[in-house]
Amino acid sequence: MPDSPLLLHWFLPTGGDGRDPGGVTAVQGRTGSATRRPAGIGYLSQVARAAEQAGFHSLLTPVGLGCVDPWILTSALTQHTDRIGFLVAFRAGFASPTLLAQQADAFRKFAGGRLRLNVVTGGDPVEQRAYGDHLAHDQRYARTDEVMAVLRDLLDGKRVDHTGEHLTIEGAQLHDPAVEHPVPLYFGGASPAAEAVAARRADVQLLWGEPPAALTRRIERLRAVAPELRYGLRLHIISRDTAAEAWAEADRILAGIDPEAVRASQERFARMDSTGQARMAALHGGGSADAAKLEVAPNLWAGIGLVREGAGTALVGSHDEVAQRLHEYRRLGIGEFILSGYPHLEEAFRVGEEVAPRLRALDAA
Repeated sequence: MPDSPLLLHWFLPTGGDGRDPGGVTAVQGRTGSATRRPAGIGYLSQVARAAEQAGFHSLLTPVGLGCVDPWILTSALTQHTDRIGFLVAFRAGFASPTLLAQQADAFRKFAGGRLRLNVVTGGDPVEQRAYGDHLAHDQRYARTDEVMAVLRDLLDGKRVDHTGEHLTIEGAQLHDPAVEHPVPLYFGGASPAAEAVAARRADVQLLWGEPPAALTRRIERLRAVAPELRYGLRLHIISRDTAAEAWAEADRILAGIDPEAVRASQERFARMDSTGQARMAALHGGGSADAAKLEVAPNLWAGIGLVREGAGTALVGSHDEVAQRLHEYRRLGIGEFILSGYPHLEEAFRVGEEVAPRLRALDAA
């Protein structure tokens, strides 16, 4: 059994939902079926309650121009749920870390500690400029390093005086902070600059679903400099009673993807300076009309990444196969999984009821 405890999280589709991943155009916004489910509070509260009932620990909310604001959304969803946590993403550097600490402290007080934070640096220079950010790649990570340092100390109840290249903070301290509810900091990024920040500041390094051998090399490199760092893996799941049914669903998804959406999405992804996004693109190599040809490791399918930014791989197979592949990642040292499936409402139940018990059984063996 791996040393780190197993935590399973689910994803909130705040850019809309449906039976397929849709697409991301070269300009901001999504393309896809007109029947996609809009990201209203009514639907997202259903997803949140389904994930809670299915036994997931927390819900990840993405951040960006194509998504509703995660702070406001998750604050509202605490009123529609009882115990599920919220892994709230925010862009480092777009607001004062003192203000962010105040927001996080209020959230954990009013929601009984149900808060984790996903620190996002940003990998699309065009989107960054839309927010007024013109820093280059490594400068963004240097700023993120300072933000995380200040934020951690404030959330731990410390008084902060900080002078750095990007931030100057004088005499900052939270009033009566809820330090009995620690707030773990999750962080993603695959470049050397990102990994340096993760080693210094993060509690959990988030990885995207690459073949196990590729992740082994990254984890070994980080363990050498940050032995206490924990690891989480972001994956989509296409799990069915039989492998044939699961691959038929992957074929259906692939057949429904508009070639123009693929072209526009890949054009947008290519302009990014994100190392992780480049690694995702290298897996699918531009795509194929045959779902099986996009299988880049046993049961690991790269078809989602043809149109979806960020996490672009799915585990495809029977419930037993998917659980076994997740367990193999566990053996690498992955303690947490942030999972998703289309549509997120129905798949929360399927994954929670079929895959999760099998994975837990393997974990306990």
